[in-house]
Amino acid sequence: MPENRRTPSRGSGPRGRTGPGRGGAPRSTARPAAGATPRASSRRRRPPRLTGRAAVLVLVLVLLAVSYASSARAYLQQRGELEALRADIAEKESSISDLEREMRRWEDPAYVTQEARELGYVMPGETSYVVLDENGDPLEPAAELPDPEEVGPEVEPAFWEAAWGSVLLAGNPPRNTGTPPLTEIDGSEEQE
Repeated sequence: MPENRRTPSRGSGPRGRTGPGRGGAPRSTARPAAGATPRASSRRRRPPRLTGRAAVLVLVLVLLAVSYASSARAYLQQRGELEALRADIAEKESSISDLEREMRRWEDPAYVTQEARELGYVMPGETSYVVLDENGDPLEPAAELPDPEEVGPEVEPAFWEAAWGSVLLAGNPPRNTGTPPLTEIDGSEEQE
């Protein structure tokens, strides 16, 4: 019964892939000659058109640009606010240092006494006098105590310290290492 085999009705070749040696449709590998068909050359030189992938890429780039632009605007705005806050902090620190200096001045008893006298207070047993000008208005006091930080610790030495320093200098004079004394008097100026 080998002769009664059924043969496929659709063709005698195997199903599936076709290729060299498999009995598929022959492929033409010959290229058309240059200038033989004007249609083939016009297909190759066609200007590029916007494809779906390119449109998606352009859309993504636009979205990224918008996103970065808004982020950059927010960054610059926050940077400006930060600079304003830093300037405010510097101003507050300066104000704090001024207030601390004023607080140290109030620890000085002479400053407290001066401020009390400006308000019209006097010490017990003292008599207050007000000097008036020609119009009868009180004169403002011209003398004020300076800030202790501005005055500094400069105190003139007592007179006996200066006198003792001159005694020490007379006993041990400094050596003159500069120009030697003149041995002749130049008379050229007197002759003219």
